[in-house]
Amino acid sequence: MAQLYSFYLDAFWIALKSILEHKLRAILTLVGIIIGVAAVVVVGASIAGLKTYVVDQVSKVLGSNHYMMTRMASMERLPDDVFERRNRRNKKITWDEYEFLRDNLKLSSYVGAQMNAGADIQEGSIEMPSVRIIGVTDNMYEIEDKTLVEGRFFSREEVDRFAAVGIIGADVKDKFFEFESPIGKTLKVRGVPITIIGVEQKRGSFFGQSQDRNFYIPVTLHNQIFNRGDGVQVHGKTIEKKDFLPAIEEAETTLRNKRQLMGSEESTFSVVNVDEFNKTMDNITSAIAAVVIPITMIILIVGGIVVMNIMLVSVTERTFEVGLRKALGATRNQILLQFLIESALLCVVGGIIGLFVAMGATQLVGMALGMTMTITMGYVILSVGVSSVIGVVAGLYPAWKAARLDPIVALQKT
Repeated sequence: MAQLYSFYLDAFWIALKSILEHKLRAILTLVGIIIGVAAVVVVGASIAGLKTYVVDQVSKVLGSNHYMMTRMASMERLPDDVFERRNRRNKKITWDEYEFLRDNLKLSSYVGAQMNAGADIQEGSIEMPSVRIIGVTDNMYEIEDKTLVEGRFFSREEVDRFAAVGIIGADVKDKFFEFESPIGKTLKVRGVPITIIGVEQKRGSFFGQSQDRNFYIPVTLHNQIFNRGDGVQVHGKTIEKKDFLPAIEEAETTLRNKRQLMGSEESTFSVVNVDEFNKTMDNITSAIAAVVIPITMIILIVGGIVVMNIMLVSVTERTFEVGLRKALGATRNQILLQFLIESALLCVVGGIIGLFVAMGATQLVGMALGMTMTITMGYVILSVGVSSVIGVVAGLYPAWKAARLDPIVALQKT
């Protein structure tokens, strides 16, 4: 055991000495491995960061532990036949059904309603087209975890009496009241003057659609102004995460019972929630990783080819050394291991340096894109493991060539 330990220790120091004797060549050899490992880790961090960013944006839009029931909705693309079947079969959710759910759901902490429409808003010479007019119940403030920078949200009493009050998004505020507070001012929606009582905190965009071009009014007033008859969206939320899935199941069962659907019948409405979106994002990011990561691995393979070429040069340069060692009793396996350790050491060092480069790169990319880049342990293990394997594989042929050298012929090459 002591002899075996001594051999590997000596082989390691000989490999390290050989690398340090040719510093420039070693650095140029490592570049491919460093870039390859850094590319894999940065791409992995970007994919993880993309998922985190999108999920965070969804949470800002929908809130946490939040589900929605409506006529047609899905977190993923439906096959054409499924979409057509549901489009024919599904029915809008009525106000009466919303009230039934609101009064009978026990597991949901909040049950609210929402209606959507669009309108152009003009005040004097200023016009803002395609503002999203959203009619909501008072508890949508809690359901969607909204934050106001000015004023307040409307109350249950204001919803019940069709009060002409509203909360505007940051874009609407900047358009009409850039240098003054909008609280107490009015904007007309379809000719109806709405008194502004609050301003929502800036939320940014989601899939290219601004979330700050919104104008929230009581859902009762919304129905009176637009009278579209498109039904309502029912929104539910639980305070505790453990109650979330049971609450969704209760909501589905309650509405099915209201619509007198049999157990085997397909539901005539849709339910979506943030958890489903997380699963969809997992599928999307996994698909991206399956395509992108193998492409970045090509850089590591190129780096392995460079390592092989350098090791072949090293074998040629050290022919006399190999012959001398074999003449002194070194076996083929010992010569083979010597060169394998050297090539593996090169790639492991390159992998470690690549990790540090990746850490710096992820910080820069994260700051540039405004995203949280997360270096996951899986991609670290993958990149360093693959670089180590490439080091061994790349060193196999040069090591085999060195091990087969005839000591007499090798000693003649001085």
